[in-house]
Amino acid sequence: MRQWRSLAKEAMDRAFIVVKFLCFLHVTDSYLLSPTHVLGPSMLPTLNLTGDVVLAEHLSHRVGKLGPGDVVLVRSPFDPKKTLTKRIVAMEGDKVAFSLDPTRSHSSRSLVVPKGHVWIQGDNLYASNDSRHFGPVPYGLIKGKVLLRVWPPNSIGSLGQ
Repeated sequence: MRQWRSLAKEAMDRAFIVVKFLCFLHVTDSYLLSPTHVLGPSMLPTLNLTGDVVLAEHLSHRVGKLGPGDVVLVRSPFDPKKTLTKRIVAMEGDKVAFSLDPTRSHSSRSLVVPKGHVWIQGDNLYASNDSRHFGPVPYGLIKGKVLLRVWPPNSIGSLGQ
């Protein structure tokens, strides 16, 4: 009987260690840092068309430490299951001028970014679906700030401005 109790106690101890580890992974991935695979043409030449793995942190947007030039992960306003990778161009209160068609600069508009919103755009204006199409993005849709690229190995490092 003692042998079974000893085995049961050891099994519970190990299961508890696994549960603690999984909780740690969840908290780290959701609230601190997470790797994210990003692909597509909208952030060319900053990010590769075939895909990069970037490390994103999830604290800056919660404490208001984002600004123009930061590359962010944003939940799509049209499809909540999709995550977009874009650059912040303007913050709340900033005036932004934009053109829906970058080949025709004479058809530009301007607006002031409303309170609680940011203006995001892809670096490749010709192939990006961004705030020029869906307007300012609520701050609450920002999931994280991209810190650096971690894959492919020959491109590891900061994304730059």
